[in-house]
Amino acid sequence: MKKTEKNGYFLVREEILPEAIKKTIRVKEMLKRGDARTINEAVEKMELSRSAYYKYKDYVFPFYEASQNKIVTLTFLLEHKKGVLSSVLNTISNDSGSVLTINQGIPLQGVANATVSIETANMSVDLEALLDKLRMVDGVKRMEVLGQAAQ
Repeated sequence: MKKTEKNGYFLVREEILPEAIKKTIRVKEMLKRGDARTINEAVEKMELSRSAYYKYKDYVFPFYEASQNKIVTLTFLLEHKKGVLSSVLNTISNDSGSVLTINQGIPLQGVANATVSIETANMSVDLEALLDKLRMVDGVKRMEVLGQAAQ
């Protein structure tokens, strides 16, 4: 790699990743949860070679892990009905997320776009769990992660 090239980060859907990378992530999760006591035990359970694990372990991690202690910006398509944005904000607050900015557009054809930036440093759940809860809020038609930045 040339010295002028930058190493970047990409969000990639799990289903397109090679098996070795998926298994490496699962091995790391097993070790973190205590489901395996050693790397050898974990890679054997996942039927992954130690060399593949060591090749990828420092370069792959779940999205929620990469989002800890970050500012994450979410974009929503919300139904235009009373209390939807409030429910979204309460869901974030209930998991100790800190809302930094809120921007909601004028409702058109029964829906409104909203953008919310949150600080994840003190959250009581990981980001993926919060995202799952937000998707389930009544009136949330669509939600996407727009971006993230270091604090």
